[in-house]
Formats: sequence, C-alpha cells, structure tokens
Amino acid sequence: MRRSVMLLATLQACAGAASREPARRPSVILLLTDDQRWDCLGCAGHPILRTPNIDRLAAEGVNFRNAFVTTSICAISRASIVSGRYCRTHKVGDFNTPLPPAVLAESFPALLKRAGYRTGCFGKWGIGPPVPRDIFDVWDAWSGQGEYFLTHGGERVHNSEYLARRAEQFVRTTPADRPFCLLVLYKSPHDPYGQPDPRDAGLFKDQAVPVPRTATAAHFDKLPKFIQSSEGRTRALKFYPTPDRLPDHIKDYYRLIAGVDRSVGKVLDVLDALGRAQDTVVVYSSDNGFFLGERGLSHKWLMHEESIRVPLLVRYPAAVPPRRVDDLALNIDIAPTVLELAGLPVPAGMDGHSLCPLLEGRASAWRQDFFYEHHFHFGGKIPRTEGVRTADWKYITYLDVEPPYEEIYDLKADPFEERNLAAEPARRDRLESLRARHREYVAKFGSAVLPSPPRRNP
Repeated sequence: MRRSVMLLATLQACAGAASREPARRPSVILLLTDDQRWDCLGCAGHPILRTPNIDRLAAEGVNFRNAFVTTSICAISRASIVSGRYCRTHKVGDFNTPLPPAVLAESFPALLKRAGYRTGCFGKWGIGPPVPRDIFDVWDAWSGQGEYFLTHGGERVHNSEYLARRAEQFVRTTPADRPFCLLVLYKSPHDPYGQPDPRDAGLFKDQAVPVPRTATAAHFDKLPKFIQSSEGRTRALKFYPTPDRLPDHIKDYYRLIAGVDRSVGKVLDVLDALGRAQDTVVVYSSDNGFFLGERGLSHKWLMHEESIRVPLLVRYPAAVPPRRVDDLALNIDIAPTVLELAGLPVPAGMDGHSLCPLLEGRASAWRQDFFYEHHFHFGGKIPRTEGVRTADWKYITYLDVEPPYEEIYDLKADPFEERNLAAEPARRDRLESLRARHREYVAKFGSAVLPSPPRRNP
C-alpha cells in the first residue's frame, strides 16, 4: 500500500503538477562537490572510504550508477548543471565568462525564485563574474576557486564545515510554509594535497590505499606524446613527483570527501529536525571526476571514465521510492528534473532530459549515448577533445592533432580503457558508426565555444 501511494505521488510530481499551491512544492537542495569521481563513495563499493551520510542518500533515494558530465572542467560543468545545457548552448567556455542573461534567466534557481522559492547559494559558484546575486535571496559564494579555510563566527573552519553551517542557518531561517532552493557548492576534494579538515588528518594513516591499476609507467608510455606533455602530466608531477608519493595524495583526496560527508550529515540532520526531509528533493553530485594517477595523470579534462563519470543521487522521500538506475544520466539532466519535480515547465532551450521517468521506473525509451566536448585548452596545455559515449563503447577524437587522433574502447570488455581499438581492422565498422554519431552531434549543436583570454588557472 505504501509503495502504491509513493508511486502515485511520483506520477503526480513528474507529470508537472502545475495546480499545486507554491507552498506545497518540494524544497530543493543541490549538494555539489568539486572533482569527485563516481567510485569514491561507500555506496559505490569503495574498499576503504566510508561515507555514511552520503550513503544514506543513496539508500533512501535513487542512485544513478552511470552518471556523467558533458564537459569535465568545473566552470563549464557548473554552468551546464544550473542551465541544463551543453557548453555549446550555454556559451560559457572559460573561467571569465558568465552565463548569458537569457540563459541565466532560464536556469533552475532563477525559475524557482520566480515561482516563489526562497533561494540561497553558498560556496564555489565557479562561473565567471559578474556573479548572479539577484537570483538568490541569500548569497555567500564566489566565482573563483575559493579557500579551504574560512572564518565563521570568529572561528577558522574548513570549507566543508563552513558550508554546513551556512546551509543549516538558511534552512532554519526559511519559513516552514515556504519552499526553498539551496545550492551548497563544495571546494572539496579539488587539489587535495595537504588541505583536509584537521579532524580528518589522521584518517587512513596506517592503511594501504588501492593504487589504480593503470597508474604505471607502462600505461603512461602508451599515451601519445601530446598527452604525455599535457597539463595532466604536469600536475601529476607536482602532486606526486615520485610513485611513492601517490598514496599520500590519494589519502588526502579521501579525507576531503570524508569532510564533505560530515557536512552532508549536518544538512540532513537539520531537515530531519525541522520536519522538512520528506518534502525536500536532495541532489548530490560533482562537477567532474579526477585522475588519481591513472596513466600517470592528474586532474580531469580528458574523456576517460575517471574524468567524466560522477556520483548522482536523488532523494525525495515524499514521492520517489529508493532504487538503483543504470541508464545514462548527465549533469545537464539535473536542471530539468528539479523543475519538473517542482511542477514547473522545462524551457525548450535545455538540452538535458528530466530524470523523472527513471526516478519512477517507467522509462521505456531513454538516451543510448551522449556527446562530450572539452575546448578549454589552457594555452595549448590541455588537448581539446570531443567524443561519444554509449552504454558499452566510447569514441574520442583529439582536435588539435593533424590528422585528429582517435580512440575507441569496448567498455564492456575493457572497463579500464587499456586497449585502443581505433586502428584495428576488425573494428572499422564500429569506428565509422561512432564517427558518424559524433558528426550528428556536431551538426545538431553547431560550432564549439572556445575560451577567451585572459585565462584563469582551472
């Protein structure tokens, strides 16, 4: 009986219940981390990292186990998340460009504010200035990277703790009969070395961390020269110049995620304390993934799984029963999903799709692939890439190489992407079909958005 009631509520929520009174619409919290790959959560089966509060979201909500970003770099991905658009259509190609006014006006926070929501934004907005203070009732965010340690109430605290306190204050000061939209935008675990909360500094101290299978000289040697000399390699040598330094780097990355988990717990606790958990949609995700030494690289940008695959959890206890979903979900799907759950129309300009059919388990037809683009080249130090990922295959083309360098991977047989099949005659038909699909996407979305100088460190 309870399941039937919940399913009915989901159908109503996902059908765009425009007749609801504004005060009855669900509140929305977006918890967004920076550079967190999909497999670094307890609920993802991580062997040593424990994230009980985030795992609670997965257990009580919908866990999208195949979620991806369409551009793996923070400013552009964050623009995609709030706008529901690819880079090519939101037009933010670097760290100095804001969302165009027309796109910002159709972002999900702006639309919820116009619908009567109280809106708040805390943390790393990450998109170029000027910042959009006018679409938020409470604003304490920044365009750049921000700092790991901030002052709150006269006390120096870690970024994740600071954001938990600001979020708690926002929820507590919102009238009980008014829905809210809250963005909590973490800095963690970006550039992790030596930056965790002191409370987490001892975590994993005496534990052996799993070093990635492809973090070997042999895998680095197989890379084309233009990737061997790219910014991903430069950053790797900065953070772990010798292989023995890599485990400490990974431990700090885990420690920062542990700090985020504690912060998430505080946000969930205040919802429980105020009786708002049932009617609040909580979305947990990240702006992109992160290389932890795979192929001798650091950071993100490229189209490998470690860089583009992210966690995506959606909890809405009043209407959405817990489930796991393996269909392809994207960062550009978050905005239309939030709007549909709030009973608001989804703008035609959004490229993403509402996840409501997957939330309720009724999707009979869903995307079979998606388009990836990355044109922020950091003065030529980051290879520009595009490609297509399906459920089982991946096509990558590097655009600044003549002729363009291509890769295809059979992800089912080769999940670690160790064998590029692009040059194998037996895979010629597969290569041609993926090339054709890439051309279709380029024709659909038009010319790439290139970064404009001056450039800021990504």
